[in-house]
Amino acid sequence: MMETKKFKTNNKSKKAPESVDAVKKSNVTASNYEPSKEEIRVKAKEIYLARIARNEQGTAEDDWHKAEKLLKGSKK
Repeated sequence: MMETKKFKTNNKSKKAPESVDAVKKSNVTASNYEPSKEEIRVKAKEIYLARIARNEQGTAEDDWHKAEKLLKGSKK
């Protein structure tokens, strides 16, 4: 007969960062919306991957600033 091992779980719940899509669906107004660093990081990575696929030059800092601008602008 096989024994089932029980593993201890951490009962402390950690809130997962919201996805960019979840934020887009929220009712936050443009005047008080500040994207989180995680949201900006995810968007900047998307921008980076698209830029590389088009074989365009740029920097991580450019991607970050563009991501901030796009996320803030999407709430207007």
